[in-house]
Amino acid sequence: MITDLLRSIDQISRDKGINPKTLIEGLEEAVRSAVKRKFGADYELEVNFNRELGEIEVFEFKEVVEKIEDNRFQIALEDAKKLDPEVEVGDSLGSKMDIDVLGRIAAQSAKQVIMQRLREAERDAVYEDFKDRRGEIVNGIVQRFEKSAIIANLGKEEAELPVKEQITQETYTQGDRIRAYIYDVKQFSRGPQIMLSRTHPNFLSTLFENEIPEISDGIVTIKQVAREPGSRSKIAVFSKEKDIDPVGACVGMKGSRVQAIVQELRGEKIDIVTWVPDPAKFVCNALAPAEILRVIVDEEKRVMEVVVPDDQLSLAIGKKGQNVRLASRLSGWKLDVTSDSAYQQELEEGHKSLLELSGIGEKLAKSLFDMGFSSINDMAKAELDDLVSIKGISEKKAEELIQGAIMHVESTGKDNKKTQDKESEGALSGGLHEQS
Repeated sequence: MITDLLRSIDQISRDKGINPKTLIEGLEEAVRSAVKRKFGADYELEVNFNRELGEIEVFEFKEVVEKIEDNRFQIALEDAKKLDPEVEVGDSLGSKMDIDVLGRIAAQSAKQVIMQRLREAERDAVYEDFKDRRGEIVNGIVQRFEKSAIIANLGKEEAELPVKEQITQETYTQGDRIRAYIYDVKQFSRGPQIMLSRTHPNFLSTLFENEIPEISDGIVTIKQVAREPGSRSKIAVFSKEKDIDPVGACVGMKGSRVQAIVQELRGEKIDIVTWVPDPAKFVCNALAPAEILRVIVDEEKRVMEVVVPDDQLSLAIGKKGQNVRLASRLSGWKLDVTSDSAYQQELEEGHKSLLELSGIGEKLAKSLFDMGFSSINDMAKAELDDLVSIKGISEKKAEELIQGAIMHVESTGKDNKKTQDKESEGALSGGLHEQS
């Protein structure tokens, strides 16, 4: 009996990954529940597991009295002295109970409590095992499908890959091997739920960590990831050591390292770019392979206007705007990409608009342009101190220029609105005429 119970506890502990103490507490609670069920909730008792004997011991406690009024809670002094010669009236005397008297129903109740505690312990053990594994990549086998979600067997446990975390182009059948990223572990009353993803940006960065020794060793750092799962991704990397090329380390000999990751992602294109602290230079890297002519930075609005050669515009923007969209996410800046010819035309129009303002000639227009005021609209938004700092502009003249620019912009805006209203009226009357 001793060996059997201890062996069972140790065996279950190893197989289920449950602390033996949890099993013993479950056994004690089960027996306590069975005794209470048979003798009543008020019954005073103590339940302990005796490891030396390898059995559950139950001690019932009764009050020592001269005259018994309730056999369940009291014991006569004469009978008590047979158990403990030094006992006195009023003492609480404990005696070992024969648990065989519990009966079949009570034993069944004890079994149910044990099974319940065992299930709870199993669920807790799973949660404790996986709660700290968020951010890991795991391998599993497709077990079944539940409302398009994939249920994968990870060995002893199951995990869910929801529809929104699946790559659209990928299909799986029962029995297929699957590799995914643990992005969350939730604890519910029915048990823990391990949530997987193949679309998460960190899935890509973790694949790089696992595949590139320089990243796992901390020599190369992943700074940012932007991803459109199944189509294209951009990943920014930085090397702490000057003699190590971070992009070269990630690509590997003849592209062997990155190719392994591309293969895992079923052909998803991956652009690896060098991260630099200068935002404008980093944006140039992020928009590769397009050539960048110049970048105009608006730090307040966190916007960059990126100028590229005319023949590079479609390359910089990418198919359906994908390249510039990913570069924007990667850098954290809004990017407006324009061609060089469009940019030059914009400058010419801005320059002409400056010359329309009274008091501005070619020389002053150039000085204003050099200070960042490239159009009359910029002048309308100018601060007095900024204009006064320009040679040849007094405070009075600065006020006149700003006021004149504001009036010009407002006037132009009204004229444009009148033109639009007339066009609308014309279109409306024409429509009525056709209907009549």
